[in-house]
Amino acid sequence: MMIIELFKVIFFLFFLTISAVVPPLFAQQAQTDSLDRTILPIPEPVFRGRIGITPADSEKDFPRQVEPPEGAPNVVIIMTDDVGFSASETFGGPIPTPAFDRVAKAGIYYNAFHTTAQCSPTRAALLTGRNHHTAGTGSVMEQGIGYPGYNTLVSKKLAGIGQILKYNGYNTAWFGKDHNVPDWQNSQVGPYDLWPTGLGFEYFYGFLGGDANQWSPALFENMTPVEPPHDIPNYHLDVDLADHAIDRLRLLNSLAPDKPFFFYYVPGTAHAPHHAPKEWIDKFKGQFDQGWDKLREETFKREKELGIIPADALLTKRPDAIPAWDSLDDEHKKVFARMMEVFAGALAHCDYQINRFLDALEATGRMDNTLIIYIMGDNGGSSEGGEQGLLNEMTILNSVIEDFDDVKKGYDGLGGPMYYNHMPAAWSHAMSTPFQWTKLVASHFGGTRNAMAISWPKRIKKKGGLRPQFHHVIDVLPTVLEATGLPAPVSVDGVDQKPIEGVSMAYTFDDAEAPSRRITQYFEIFARRAIYHDGWVAATTPKAAPWIPVEPSKNPHTEYNWELYNINEDFSEAVDLAKGNPEKLQALKDLFLVEATKYNVLPINDSVLERFDVSNRPSLTAGRTTFTYYEGMIRMPEGSAPDLKNQSWEIEAKVKIPEDGAEGLIMTQGGRFNGLGLYFIKGKPVFMYNFLGLERTAVSAKEALSPGKHKVLVKFKYSGGGAGKPADIELHVDDKKEGSERIERTIPLRVSLDETLDIGEDTGTPVSEDYKVPFKFTGEIEKVIVSLK
Repeated sequence: MMIIELFKVIFFLFFLTISAVVPPLFAQQAQTDSLDRTILPIPEPVFRGRIGITPADSEKDFPRQVEPPEGAPNVVIIMTDDVGFSASETFGGPIPTPAFDRVAKAGIYYNAFHTTAQCSPTRAALLTGRNHHTAGTGSVMEQGIGYPGYNTLVSKKLAGIGQILKYNGYNTAWFGKDHNVPDWQNSQVGPYDLWPTGLGFEYFYGFLGGDANQWSPALFENMTPVEPPHDIPNYHLDVDLADHAIDRLRLLNSLAPDKPFFFYYVPGTAHAPHHAPKEWIDKFKGQFDQGWDKLREETFKREKELGIIPADALLTKRPDAIPAWDSLDDEHKKVFARMMEVFAGALAHCDYQINRFLDALEATGRMDNTLIIYIMGDNGGSSEGGEQGLLNEMTILNSVIEDFDDVKKGYDGLGGPMYYNHMPAAWSHAMSTPFQWTKLVASHFGGTRNAMAISWPKRIKKKGGLRPQFHHVIDVLPTVLEATGLPAPVSVDGVDQKPIEGVSMAYTFDDAEAPSRRITQYFEIFARRAIYHDGWVAATTPKAAPWIPVEPSKNPHTEYNWELYNINEDFSEAVDLAKGNPEKLQALKDLFLVEATKYNVLPINDSVLERFDVSNRPSLTAGRTTFTYYEGMIRMPEGSAPDLKNQSWEIEAKVKIPEDGAEGLIMTQGGRFNGLGLYFIKGKPVFMYNFLGLERTAVSAKEALSPGKHKVLVKFKYSGGGAGKPADIELHVDDKKEGSERIERTIPLRVSLDETLDIGEDTGTPVSEDYKVPFKFTGEIEKVIVSLK
């Protein structure tokens, strides 16, 4: 008994000693709030209570929950897609954008904010606060190649805004477009490190690819594929994204109204396809009949009237690759004007949905302490539509030119579910007024300068003011860190971090005249490159318009001419000073090489189509020739599926037909706009090869299959001799040939940017108009075997 009492005394004295030592340390921490936020996650706090033998001689202490610094704002970052500098009415353009206007009027707006000139690179730069090549994203995911600046693998040394804010106590959510998951990592086997949920976002609702069919998107909720409701006839992704963002906002506000949140809201509009409800498109009927040349002049005038550009700014010339509007016949003018109406309707409709979200935020009463950064476009206006626009974006990605007679037939359906349409590059150039060029041309502001606005009512008191300071998308993250009172971490998840490469824009909040703190910035996409330094820009001259394919250079470092601009005096880069300032130009060219070396830009490479080849990247399918799939396997992306292009292959399906016959999908890859499929119609197996929606070739069995087990075999015999060459297709049932057809053109480069390989049902759009999705197979599928020959 005495031993037990002695043990109690020793035990009590031990913990009394410990509790006597610990409190002063924590008192000091509480007094200075010295949480070490440079190490993430923040280390667990030491227990500050006391442990005795019983509760009577113990003191409770819950670990302190990690919270943002006191008074830290909510953060909302909004970014549209493929919208040029001058598209928005706020910046002198023709398209009303009340949400963007609302942010600009409630805060400040910037006329010298820059992106990278392409989608994935801009998004990687925004999320990490580092240059896009530092983040391994020198191009889009589908063009990754094996150099550090281009492998599409964002290093763990570059923890981004989602991780930083989450680890500091924010709720985090992402809505809309991703396009930062490597091409071979976006299937259900992951890895998931570079998915939104792996980058610090607690909730994700959106799509992983470069674009999305607004009527039939390939969506994910967190890491789970989800399908849009097929029973809602007017479903539209932009509406759905706003609904989910509003629902999430209300949920967080109801459960934890004092906990700061971070929303990254990035719709896919206005990237192709340009999809919008017809009533929104019709709002712009006749508004672009004056043509792109006149529209540029009108926009340029409004920009000056609004003070968006200086009074002495010059309107740059239209490039030779764009025809004068007056040179077109009436038929072309009619179709092209409609394409611009569709684009305008899509952007206006999207911004309207964003405004719904802002209304919901206002209704929570938390708008006052919310930092909103709204970037109008992730690059300049998109020129992928080429000279005549597109009914189907996949054609240009497969180096196929649509016949204008086909294009004009789509007039009434443009913007609807039957087309994957895009507008002529000339309109995108007009949406980048007053600058030269468009998206993909990183050498000029038409590709890299975007409208941007920031509001934070509690902090930014002088509302509606212009900010002319030169800034870049890598400056967003450090701006958020300064606003929230958070340091850049030096270690995240045990990994030492590389320094943030952006600079905060917060110094501009109160001082419109403050000198720019960004002195130097390089730009590069596909060897179209530029360097900004202290008011001067040296830029390469594009070898051709970005929609015109050219052979890769033998030496892209030496084969480009350079231009020189003093943008302190020449806002729009209209006057080339290269000939009169050779020493200045050479100094800037040398500086570009310094920056390119520092930030992983090298090697300079102007190949474009060649980078789409899947052999450039790791692959789940590399080295395999046989693939076995089972019923219910859906949403397998092209980068993780067998490559059914430019080679021979077979599809063998073992099925069981019920007594009343079978219908439905056996296997499909792609859909309405490009792809192939094996399915049953009225009991008969049918194989369909859909070449870009331009040519559909079907082979069908002669009779419906009897009840019981059967083997259906498709043989695709490729002629060889290059990419996109002819092939013969045969359909066999139970080892008996049922039919054959010759295909003169086959898919050379890419089946789809958003549609997938599915077994047993069809997601997305149908490969044939003979059925409607999901068209689940009504029999049984034992397995489907794909064999590469």
